[in-house]
Amino acid sequence: MQLSELEIDLLRILQKDARISSENLGKMLQVSSEEVEKALSKLEHENILVRYSSIVDWSKVEGHEGVTAMIDVKVAPKRGVGFDEVAQRIYRYKEVKSVYLMSGAYDLSVTVDGRSMHEVATFVSEKLSTLDSVLSTTTHFQLKKYKHDGTIFGDSHEDKRIVVSP
Repeated sequence: MQLSELEIDLLRILQKDARISSENLGKMLQVSSEEVEKALSKLEHENILVRYSSIVDWSKVEGHEGVTAMIDVKVAPKRGVGFDEVAQRIYRYKEVKSVYLMSGAYDLSVTVDGRSMHEVATFVSEKLSTLDSVLSTTTHFQLKKYKHDGTIFGDSHEDKRIVVSP
């Protein structure tokens, strides 16, 4: 779908900070808040603007235990559907946060959240690796998060958002 310059600029701003009000977005883009609302409505309706989200540093929350694993998956694609069928089966599991088709040694990259390494290992051994098309998996556990979606994690209270030019 072809987007206007306003819509593209709006997406770039929201990708960095989705909490900016329509009024402030309008000021930034030099348009009315009504124009912003109309553009947002269109982008949401067309599923271009899919979801608004927050980045949380769970390591700073006492009592919150959990692990994230990135799993490389080697797949035997099926005739007529390629990797899509197995990717859909994988992303339907509640533990799975993302699935990407990749180039290189592995076909799919799967991100999984769990309460413990054991829980993730159980998911891999009992659910993921037992799927018909899955040939092999390699699991990598995240030990520390330094940067995610342009946000730097750490002890400092300074503004950590990274501004990148389009």
